[in-house]
Amino acid sequence: MRMKKGKISTFIFSLLPGAGHMYMGFMKMGISFMSAFFFVIFIAGWLNIGPLLFVLPLIWFYSFFDCVNKRYSSDEEFLNLEDNYLFSLDKLLKVDQKVFTKQRLFVGIVCLFLGLYLIWDNVMNTLWGHIPNEVYEMLSDVTRTAPRIIIGIAIIAAGIKLIKGKKREMDEDV
Repeated sequence: MRMKKGKISTFIFSLLPGAGHMYMGFMKMGISFMSAFFFVIFIAGWLNIGPLLFVLPLIWFYSFFDCVNKRYSSDEEFLNLEDNYLFSLDKLLKVDQKVFTKQRLFVGIVCLFLGLYLIWDNVMNTLWGHIPNEVYEMLSDVTRTAPRIIIGIAIIAAGIKLIKGKKREMDEDV
């Protein structure tokens, strides 16, 4: 028999995505919800992509209702629940070693662009005040816009890959 957590405490902790899960002992799931929630906030703020914040209510509601449902499950159901990472991160971590061998070129390109972006950003901060304001503003605009364009292209490429994979899957079933 499990020790049931208090209804009010569970409700209060479940207001922060992941905290309610952690309170009930589902650490992997709690960390996953909390990481996803704050990662979306970080990316939206860093890349200035406001519409990305529309994902936050989805994460919040799913986390809240999942936590409350787990709290009110029967003892037998609760004991059968597994503490897994959201999005099967534990399986991805096992595959992570193969990613660097199979996708070495892709990972190398991503690392190269990220490093170049960080260097460029620091150079831009150093150049402030040493070059004409119009040139600095133009270069700043390009620097702010480039990550959003790259993320947009990556999302489109991922969507195309998912659609092609689903189409291949449907063609194999026929």
